Amino acid sequence: MDFTLTDEQRLYRDSLRDFVDREIVPVARDWEHEGRYPTEIVESMRKLGLFGLAVPEEYGGLAADTVSFALTFEEISRGWMGVAGILGSHAVSCWMLARHGTDEQKDRYLPDLATGQKRTGIALTEPGAGTDLQGITTTARRDGDDYVIRGTKMWITNARHADVLPVLVKTDPEATPRHRGMSILLVDAGTPGLEVTKDMGKLGYKGTESCEVVLDDVRVPSSALLSGVEGKGLQHALSSLETGRINIAARSVGIAQRAYDEALSYARERTAFGQAIGDFQAVQLRLAEIAVQLQAARLMTYWAASRMDDGVRMDTESGMAKIFASETALQCATDAMRIHGGYGYSTEFEVERLYRDAPLMSIGEGTNDVLRSVVAKSLLAGKASIS
Repeated sequence: MDFTLTDEQRLYRDSLRDFVDREIVPVARDWEHEGRYPTEIVESMRKLGLFGLAVPEEYGGLAADTVSFALTFEEISRGWMGVAGILGSHAVSCWMLARHGTDEQKDRYLPDLATGQKRTGIALTEPGAGTDLQGITTTARRDGDDYVIRGTKMWITNARHADVLPVLVKTDPEATPRHRGMSILLVDAGTPGLEVTKDMGKLGYKGTESCEVVLDDVRVPSSALLSGVEGKGLQHALSSLETGRINIAARSVGIAQRAYDEALSYARERTAFGQAIGDFQAVQLRLAEIAVQLQAARLMTYWAASRMDDGVRMDTESGMAKIFASETALQCATDAMRIHGGYGYSTEFEVERLYRDAPLMSIGEGTNDVLRSVVAKSLLAGKASIS
């Protein structure tokens, strides 16, 4: 077993780290509080080719291995998790298009998505359906050679910038089981009836928009059906969420790493009772626990990513990594705030933002409680083992 990065992965990580320290860390806190969209950071990520992470080389992408994919989201989230969300939804959608799209769909969309000239997201969740995607009510009825979409999507990242936007719909609302009636349709920006109605107010995860999207009799051609086959939409979505859970796990590691960095620095610099607070055993124990949990989460995330690179089904592994890393991010952010004391509650310190960003990691890409059930069912069915 090899727990080290390759030379290429290490160089890639170091270049990302330099980019984050130079262009994200100095502005993240101020821009986040101002509600400012990180246009300049997005442009730099585009120039670095990061929007092509999940796009095959034949379409101009990086075709990054999954460990490098994880490294990307870890490093960017260490600087500003919200910015990682811009890239994350785009990458998950690109991966789905590359794996399940028809040749025509891949030729049409992937080259521009690889360069970042165009961006994308993925419209799955609804006001009444989050983790339970089979509960969606958005429909697409066939009308000649077209589909006509009607429904509302919620919490859609990149909605205002997405061109194209994959939308999960029910092409056969009466199908049993329900997933057999679900499909994904590719909706171009500017299509009549497609409207981004509002940005959702959020506790954290600032920097990128999370929107309500209304589809009011949106008409798309039958060629917009992902893979060209009806009834495969939930399968396509769930397969892409395997990469999404690696993405969330890696973002969680980035949050935990920044919490550790901030806590360690503060423990060295802050004095109380005539000495650095890092000299007190209570603070030392908390720092050690942050470091232990952080490194364990990192190794589990890389392990799950490497399993995907091995070409095996890894929904159990990605779920385990997402659960553990996201819970670690929550705990590390909280412990870092405790080490900071009253200053940890101040908007002038980074840990306040980490404390607000971390909870989303336990919710996004499937809540942790649901994922625990998924992992357990896989173990009980003998589809996965721990050894």
